[in-house]
Amino acid sequence: MTLDAAAPARTRGTVRIVGTGLLGTSAALALTLRGVDVVLTDPSPTAVALARDLGAGRLAGPEDDPALVLVACPPDVVADVVADELEVFGAAVVTDVASVKGGPLKSLRAMGADLTRYVGSHPMAGRERSGAVAARTDLFAGRPWVIAPTEAVGPSALQAVRDLALDCGGVPVTMPAHEHDEAVALVSHAPQVAASLVAARLRDASEPAVGLAGQGLRDVTRIAGSDPALWSQILAGNAGPVADVLEALREDLEEVIGALRALATDSGAPGARGRLARAIADGGAGRDRIPGKHGSAPAVYATVLVVVPDRPGALGRLLTDVGEAGVNLEDLRLEHSEGQAVALASIDVVPAAADPLAQALRSRGWTVPR
Repeated sequence: MTLDAAAPARTRGTVRIVGTGLLGTSAALALTLRGVDVVLTDPSPTAVALARDLGAGRLAGPEDDPALVLVACPPDVVADVVADELEVFGAAVVTDVASVKGGPLKSLRAMGADLTRYVGSHPMAGRERSGAVAARTDLFAGRPWVIAPTEAVGPSALQAVRDLALDCGGVPVTMPAHEHDEAVALVSHAPQVAASLVAARLRDASEPAVGLAGQGLRDVTRIAGSDPALWSQILAGNAGPVADVLEALREDLEEVIGALRALATDSGAPGARGRLARAIADGGAGRDRIPGKHGSAPAVYATVLVVVPDRPGALGRLLTDVGEAGVNLEDLRLEHSEGQAVALASIDVVPAAADPLAQALRSRGWTVPR
């Protein structure tokens, strides 16, 4: 999904972006593409200059009078920055994109901030890389953008933040701050901890053991390379809900460990294999609930495997041939074989397209295992 630059922007007036990291710069790029006047500010002159040079907007000046302020700062300072922006720009609507909503809201209440013009929000999008250089115009395209209004906010302020989300390509979803924090603990924060803990087991593993790693391990640990400083702030800001999820996960782990220990001492341990099968089945049932592309219902795809030579241009040629076959590629994964100058591409397509695509690729000289 891409943004339609020709569509008229819903956002009116100047938008001030405070913080030119991944999220702030991506929002600025999307808004600028729509023709919105965007001004940029960041404590780091280098960061804001880079965002400007990437085409995200112009540098903020004393003459600017924004209608909307988007705060994209680290979670531990977001409340202070939001409070300052509300005070300095007395007519502007202020939102933030922090991944935790309850803590900042509690702090703003304690400060006596004007909550009639504040709307907390959180786009459910990101990358393993950070900073303006990782920003993308379509980062939020088709992704849920949570809006967490308070009872004090006015309808015009709420609509302004909703328009901002839509102009960035997001799909607005409204929920209270506490529900948001419980939800992201389950679908984002606890998975980060789980991925990091699994990856941490590899630190002291032998080279031969690590050399056996396949795509499954790469999938499970993909997000383990995230920024430790940022994630320590996120986890601290949502500590209670994350702990609740991890405690439930611990109970499940103890059940699996108990079954494995029973089998290790008695291969015929009654019920142990059933407990293991139930754990795997429950995982599959949970995975099936994850929405498909752009928030649609989960879809079942067929996978076409293709052997790709490890040389320049090979992957590009494969993608060109897939396109010329008239098949829509739903997903692509690339796995390199240890010690071999080839890779195995797994191409996910709708089931009806799998056989025609395989035949088309074979006719173009590709090795497609049956």
